[in-house]
Amino acid sequence: MEAEKKKVGVVTHFYGKINVAIVDLEDTLDEGDMIEISGPTTNLQMTADSIQIEHENVKSAKKGQSIGLQVPEKVKENDVVYKIVQ
Repeated sequence: MEAEKKKVGVVTHFYGKINVAIVDLEDTLDEGDMIEISGPTTNLQMTADSIQIEHENVKSAKKGQSIGLQVPEKVKENDVVYKIVQ
């Protein structure tokens, strides 16, 4: 059975030097969630293991918040972030 994907946000900025994506959330995202970041040239699956709000590490972020998310490779503005629901 294929895992279900739920849109949780959109990348609004990417800081290449530190590999951090800024994501505007449309749903809750918790530390440890499996996520997928998709776009025209992006296809990345990873665990959300470093979530920050205003440079402070947080365990969970809610709809309407803007977060910094450590990513292993380049992502682009307007890439969509999905939570993978098993």
